[in-house]
Amino acid sequence: MFGKLFGRGGERPAADPHALPAPRRTKNGVYTLRALGDVRVLALVQAAEAGDWAAVRTALAPFDLGRDHAVLGELADLDGVQDWIGRAVEEDKEHRATALLISGARHANWGWEARTAARAVDVTRDQWRVFRERLDIAEEQLLEAAELRPDWITPWRRLLTSGRGISRGAAVNEVRLAAALRRDPLDAETHLAWVSQLQPRWGGEPGEALAFAREAFTGAPEGHRLGCVLAMAHIEDWVESDRKDCLRQPEIQDELVEAAVHSILHPAYVRRPGWQHDFNIFAMALSLASVSTATPLVFRELRGAYTPWPWEYMARPEEMYARARRNA
Repeated sequence: MFGKLFGRGGERPAADPHALPAPRRTKNGVYTLRALGDVRVLALVQAAEAGDWAAVRTALAPFDLGRDHAVLGELADLDGVQDWIGRAVEEDKEHRATALLISGARHANWGWEARTAARAVDVTRDQWRVFRERLDIAEEQLLEAAELRPDWITPWRRLLTSGRGISRGAAVNEVRLAAALRRDPLDAETHLAWVSQLQPRWGGEPGEALAFAREAFTGAPEGHRLGCVLAMAHIEDWVESDRKDCLRQPEIQDELVEAAVHSILHPAYVRRPGWQHDFNIFAMALSLASVSTATPLVFRELRGAYTPWPWEYMARPEEMYARARRNA
């Protein structure tokens, strides 16, 4: 079944000339993916770490930040960006939309960092205050970026996350979802954000996220990343469930294998920078479901590349990745 998934004769995809070499020193063959595994993204991250806005603009040239969620995510996750990006927003009128997008995405992530991953009842009043202040800034900047560049989808995807944190309510978040999907009805990151939004812990109904993911996957072309949405919906079900063996059912196992074969393991799948994130989603879902067929193939393609998300749903995430890899 899996012999010819990568094209004629089952050969691997052609080597990526921009691939960042895996580190020589690893822990039992496992390493954390850096800069989406791409030398161009690494140059972008290093420019941002230095606070060099001109160098950031130059490094962004190969990418479309208004549509490339993964590249934007690298900047949004980078501590220190918030210290200098405001000057770019105010001073660089030509690239104001790009600076607003980066600043808004960073402030949203920065807000969640202040809140921490603690349960709502355990978050202090001061943490809630900082969380709200940063998310308010994020929303203002993302909305302005979206207004300046109506073709961009990334501001709307980020507004789904900030809206969830601020509790904008279903009506507002559904408008934002519709705005994103008008720009790209098959955008996987928007679908992934909505799967999170539909979880019971955020006010959704049990089974609602999985039904949404299944509908999206039904319309996905071969090799499309929307298969990851279905895998993530199953992971979210595992998070919500009291039974940690809840995915070990034949129908779920078959569904996950079908999704993997139709998406990341299909010859038409494009290995863009950060493709390892997609494979990590499937690696976790297939491992939780104890699938013995596709799981080894997914881990083999990763070659030890570990991404914290979605393994962070587990205690000791990197250790659990390594254990799943050994057991595959």
